[in-house]
Amino acid sequence: MPAALESIRNWSEMIKLSHSVFALPFAVIGAFLAGLHIENTHRPQWGQLLLIVVCMVGARSVAMTFNRIVDAKLDARNPRTANRPLPANKLSPSAAWIFLGSAAAVFVAGCWGFDRYYTNRWPIILAIPVLAFLCAYSLTKRFTRWSHFYLGAAIGLSPAAAWIAIHPSSLGWPTLILTAAVTTWIAGFDLIYACQDAEHDRTAGLFSVPARFGIPFALHLAKVCHGCTVVLLIALGMTTTLGTVYQIGVAAVALLLAVENSLVKPNDLSKVNIAFFTINGLVSVLLGVLTVVDLLTSTTNT
Repeated sequence: MPAALESIRNWSEMIKLSHSVFALPFAVIGAFLAGLHIENTHRPQWGQLLLIVVCMVGARSVAMTFNRIVDAKLDARNPRTANRPLPANKLSPSAAWIFLGSAAAVFVAGCWGFDRYYTNRWPIILAIPVLAFLCAYSLTKRFTRWSHFYLGAAIGLSPAAAWIAIHPSSLGWPTLILTAAVTTWIAGFDLIYACQDAEHDRTAGLFSVPARFGIPFALHLAKVCHGCTVVLLIALGMTTTLGTVYQIGVAAVALLLAVENSLVKPNDLSKVNIAFFTINGLVSVLLGVLTVVDLLTSTTNT
């Protein structure tokens, strides 16, 4: 039993299972906003939501595993990441590749489910391009300092993909605004997180904003990104039927992002993990719950 628990812990650590809290609530928001366009019910079916969760888990596992595989040698040279399962030899590369293939199969199966049970072919058509786009992020720090924004766009696909899975014909400005909000939010907190590795990135020849322009500039850019996130979330409310409960959620997000950016200083990165995981986890879960409550309340009243 201890060995099994250790194996589970290693796999969970490799794919950062706990970080699923960042993207999944926004996928659910996208699904429920798309569901407004479904006649009679005005909400997605439980089976569709289950398939979205399956696809999210599969896609995220593929992306994180590929990242750990291609970065294993780099992680081994970085004191902050040297104890990750692959560089620390807690898991083998062959096992990681098998796991990646299995996760990809889960994702494709989830996409096929929309075609099989809901006559929506778009998820299965886009399955491989989406996986390729997600995996490509792992290579970006080797040639561009703007990888933070590529990561934001990759995770920003989650609400757009969920929207396509539920009601593709209703894609429009709200979809783009929500995707942009997630993109700037993720890019902002990845800029903060990357400050920890600024010196290592310079030494290793990797590209990042903190390594190229310095930590003060990166933290300032993170503030700009998160300001854009709040503006975009306000715009989302204005272009949809979202009401008071959602607006309370946006106000809470603005406050949480302000706290997040105040915690990390150029000369004090000790609270990066609090800013990165705790606060951003609250941002996604709180906004996701309040948005869904707002939508369910409004559709019930109508």
